[in-house]
Amino acid sequence: MVQSSILGFPRMGRLRDLKKACEAYWGGKLSQEDLLKEGKRLRLEHWKIQKDAGVDIIPSNDFAFYDHVLDHIQMFNVIPERYSKHKLDPIDEYFAMGRGHQKNGVDVSALEMVKWFDSNYHYVKPTFQDNQTFKLASNPKAVAEFKEAKEAGITTRPVVLGPVSFLALGKADRGQSVEPISLLDKVLPVYEELLQALKAAGAETVQIDEPVLVFDLLPKVKDAFKPAYQKLSALDAKGPQLVLATYFGDIIHNFDVIPALQSLYALHVDLVRHPEQLESVIQQLGPKQILSAGVVDGRNIWKTNFKKAIEVVESAIQKLGKDRVIVATSSSLVHTPHTLASEKQLPEEVKDWFSFASEKAGEVTVIAKAVTDGPASVREQLESNAKSMQARASSKRTNDPQVKDRQSKVTSAMHDRKSPFPQRYAQQKEKLNLPLFPTTTIGSFPQTSEIRVQRNKFTKGEITAKEYEAFIEKEIQDVVKIQDELDLDVYVHGEPERNDMVQYFGERLEGYVFTTHAWVQSYGSRCVRPPIIVGDISRPAPMTVKESKYAASISKKPMKGMLTGPITCLRWSFPRDDVHQSIQAQQLALALRDEVVDLEAAGIFVIQVDEPALREGLPLRAGRERENYLSWAVDSFKLSTAGVQDSTQIHSHFCYSEFQDFFHAIAALDADVLSIENSKSDAKLLRVFVDQAYPRHIGPGVYDIHSPRVPSEEEIKGRIEEMLQYLKPDQLWINPDCGLKTRQWKETKAALGNMVNAAKYFRGKHT
Repeated sequence: MVQSSILGFPRMGRLRDLKKACEAYWGGKLSQEDLLKEGKRLRLEHWKIQKDAGVDIIPSNDFAFYDHVLDHIQMFNVIPERYSKHKLDPIDEYFAMGRGHQKNGVDVSALEMVKWFDSNYHYVKPTFQDNQTFKLASNPKAVAEFKEAKEAGITTRPVVLGPVSFLALGKADRGQSVEPISLLDKVLPVYEELLQALKAAGAETVQIDEPVLVFDLLPKVKDAFKPAYQKLSALDAKGPQLVLATYFGDIIHNFDVIPALQSLYALHVDLVRHPEQLESVIQQLGPKQILSAGVVDGRNIWKTNFKKAIEVVESAIQKLGKDRVIVATSSSLVHTPHTLASEKQLPEEVKDWFSFASEKAGEVTVIAKAVTDGPASVREQLESNAKSMQARASSKRTNDPQVKDRQSKVTSAMHDRKSPFPQRYAQQKEKLNLPLFPTTTIGSFPQTSEIRVQRNKFTKGEITAKEYEAFIEKEIQDVVKIQDELDLDVYVHGEPERNDMVQYFGERLEGYVFTTHAWVQSYGSRCVRPPIIVGDISRPAPMTVKESKYAASISKKPMKGMLTGPITCLRWSFPRDDVHQSIQAQQLALALRDEVVDLEAAGIFVIQVDEPALREGLPLRAGRERENYLSWAVDSFKLSTAGVQDSTQIHSHFCYSEFQDFFHAIAALDADVLSIENSKSDAKLLRVFVDQAYPRHIGPGVYDIHSPRVPSEEEIKGRIEEMLQYLKPDQLWINPDCGLKTRQWKETKAALGNMVNAAKYFRGKHT
């Protein structure tokens, strides 16, 4: 019998229940007891969904109140002393590490947060000390949640982040020099203890995730697998059987590690992203080792093509037999929305093409049954699926001849600005008249409850377009006034009319469809509702010009036009899987090019085209695939921005500063000003700008917007002083890490006030 398996399930709940509970707890409106009860309710609900769908192997310990890696940090007591010394309640200590804490005399910033591989999910980076020790929590979360499911009559497979990935994905704390992978011998006994506790609780198998196997690994990291899994597999009857899971790429380049893993019960590989690895992986398996075949996409929302998936699984069965193959999702489903059943407004034609997490639970069971009992056992499901595949392929929604014709006429000259940066900057300096250390924000200001209420009323038709427009203009007036009072140098209009930095644009472009409840966790309680690209993309009318032009008309200082770049629009949507992403990116770039030109014509001479997802889209391994991606991604950005005059200043923003390996592409974007996340990163990362003699302007973030804490003026001065060790005074812009949409006004004004004062201090020193 071929079993079905899910590697992980979304945590937020059907209606973002977890988000609401956590934010109520943080705001003092929900007790800790009620927060914990809500977590338990959601876990039980999600296990039942999978059980009712017929899934054979259901995960536990995939739930997290904030982040699953942060769960491991706390479960193994990898808690820096700056948190532990305050003796906070464990849940508050946990949230302090995730989002910072500034209350009752305790003031600590959050641990660094970075993208989980090439996804839009963010994990909290383990942070190690030179004298690091590890200790298993007294009531390990993985054990507690396994028992919780067992008491509900559901036997689960606990999910644990493997020791090599846990260390390799971490870093040494500031001021520390420890190489994380050198801590392997210290952490392995704690893993042994955890696995033995899980076995004692009744867990027969444990999913141990080692996703770093898809990377090009340093020799020390690669060499860690053999001692790690020799030790963990030697537990024999004292430990559970281990299913080692990889995802988001192939592991062929790391096959020299596989002999150390052949004694493990099973190996999971992602056959959606890299189906071509199947034959080679089968050859590497141990004589009795089971293959977990990831054939249902854990990262996108398209229905699984049953015919193709069954062919892949049958190919594995022919070589291994039915008792050595498991049908699984390619990765955790945390990257997909909860259920398609919540979508009442999607056109029926396109709704039939989609499958969310709950539906994917059904897909793995159908495929498993088809290969176990034969196609006739699920004939109705297979026939329905085939009709969906055919309907999508032949739909008029997917093809627009005019878009394809325009793409065919793109020339190489359309990707370049009229003049090199020095000539452009001379004109920009004269037009904008900015001081040394110019201050600005990244774009958005707090989205208050009043803004959300009015937007909801407008969406429901409870207020007229004229009433809503008047409300938005009043919000823009207020934001401009606040920036006047703060004395910022380049203003933004605050984006009160925008629901999301990608959704807003998608709603104004042809080729997209939108959901009402298809929320996906991005980090902590932050959820996004990615739009879905279903066809060729074009811009029927201007998207942002009206609000930006109005804001500029009432501003004392230059006003930035704010756009989301083509790669971010692509990456933060659910993209098509029937055409290459480079084609979709170019279509987006042409639409945005029209918008950039229209903004300039409307009197907006500072235009920011954000590309925070450029790093996220980078293929996980160096080589031809990565260079090809960077080539078309850079071309897409340049195509979108190169249509303006030299005197118009183009900005771009990047979240997270881990771009040393592709800095040449960042430079190739030819943006006049880059703003980057830097507040939680070591300022030494800025050395790359020195080493590469970067000629243009840079705004490294001076404080973390993901945390509610307010940095002091002295703290910001310290950060600027660090930056000036690597950047020239006339090169440096002063700004926060990212947009301020999720913050409250009180903390926003206080933090920006401190930022402006710090900038003025250095302006005085260097003028």
